[in-house]
Amino acid sequence: MSQIIAVANQKGGVGKTTTVFNVGAVAAAQGYKTLLVDLDPQAALTASLGLQPNRLSKSIYHLLLAKELDPEQVVVRDLRPNLDILPANNDLVRSDVDLAQQIGREYLLQESLFPLKAEYDLILIDNGPTLGMLTVNALTAADQVFVPLVCEYLALRGMGMLIELVRKVREQTNPKLKMLGLIINMYDPSSLHSREVYEEAKRIFGSYVFEPPIPKSARFAEAAAAQRPMAEYDPSHPAVAIYRQVVARIMTPAEEKPTEEKAAEAPLEVA
Repeated sequence: MSQIIAVANQKGGVGKTTTVFNVGAVAAAQGYKTLLVDLDPQAALTASLGLQPNRLSKSIYHLLLAKELDPEQVVVRDLRPNLDILPANNDLVRSDVDLAQQIGREYLLQESLFPLKAEYDLILIDNGPTLGMLTVNALTAADQVFVPLVCEYLALRGMGMLIELVRKVREQTNPKLKMLGLIINMYDPSSLHSREVYEEAKRIFGSYVFEPPIPKSARFAEAAAAQRPMAEYDPSHPAVAIYRQVVARIMTPAEEKPTEEKAAEAPLEVA
């Protein structure tokens, strides 16, 4: 049975797409059949894999809104061994308006992914910088939510809105949704503010915070320009070890996972 992970944060520029691309690439390299789902209207994940979004005749948008559409017509396969994608294009920009007119609109992604679940070990969903209907669909379809965060006060403070949405999704559409963890991106150890926010994140979320944080690095921009994951571009980069930690936590059976410092619900009680 596949694990479905929604990578979400309503703040832009926190590394959601980078995280999905790199975690997915590491999982695929370890032999896990992996599907990436680009649910961001900017289609950056699609472009990261070398596709040209606006040349795609079919995208995740069409799969969400056309129930008769076969997912095989949308999935782009074997971009790397074990790595496929449900791509996005500019049509996704109007999705919130179009989804609002659909019956059972919160469940459209869940229904779209159902025929594909048996084929994949891991499905990673990249979300845009919004908490709209696309993100609600991602959280409704997911087993766990994973949050990239940067060490800025406003970014940490804004977590309250995401936490509230996760709580509502648990109550209304997906009671099994759990928190996988937080990954700290673009950490600057020379900045007092960065260090203080990092310590506060650990105080609030405990062992849900993957350690160490991923430092600011020009290598990410270089790897993105080369359309290569960090594990290929610079295998010795410290971020690669963190991405492997994330894959290990996702793919570890629940009964074998280490005991957390807090119950699974605890982070959702933080405002």
